[in-house]
Formats: sequence, structure tokens, C-alpha cells
Amino acid sequence: MMEDNINVQTHKDLRVWQKGMELVEKVYSMTASFPQSEAFGLTAQIKRSVISIPSNIAEGAARNSRKEYIQFLYVALGSLAELETQLLIAQRLKFIDSIPESSLLEVKKPLLGLIKFLKGSEQ
Repeated sequence: MMEDNINVQTHKDLRVWQKGMELVEKVYSMTASFPQSEAFGLTAQIKRSVISIPSNIAEGAARNSRKEYIQFLYVALGSLAELETQLLIAQRLKFIDSIPESSLLEVKKPLLGLIKFLKGSEQ
């Protein structure tokens, strides 16, 4: 793995997974104030997207091949893009004032870095 200290034993040791988990907490807190009428709409979609990020990082890390791991990391990256879009929709609908861009970047940058690292060590 691409961590600074090479004491990575499970997905829980990865900073990108840890940041994903922090993002889950932040987003759940944000959606708590959404209108009740959105409980099964946008709120549910946002929660599914944010949960998918650390979940796919974990599932990929548990796979037997580097290729599968990378595939799951790309799914996590897609979920992150989906989440950002949904949060922008929530902002346009005035459910939130702003999206947590720095928190999204705290997941996106290391996720891209891990993908690049794993793809580079494929050869």
C-alpha cells in the first residue's frame, strides 16, 4: 500500500478509508436537518453514496487481486463523484449552505494516489 509507514495490515489502517469514514459521519450529520419529505429521496441517495466510499475501499482491499482492488477503488471514486453531485443538488435546493469540499478532497486525493500506486506496481 502507499501509506507513509508500511504498517498497513487491513483496510482500517489506510488513511483513505479513515477519511472516508469521517466523511460518512459528517454527511450523516448534514442530512439530519434535511426535510422529512426527503427521507426516502435525496437523503437516502446521499447516505448510500457516502457509505459506498469506505465500503468499496474495504471490499477492494479484501480481494485476491490487485486488478480487483483497483476496480473497487474506482467504484469508490465514482461514489465520491455521485456524492458531490447530490450535495450540490442539496445546496441548490437550499437544504445546505455549502458542500464540504475540503472533506471530499481529503478522500479524493489519497484515493487517486492509491489507484496510481497500485496501477504503477501492476507491471
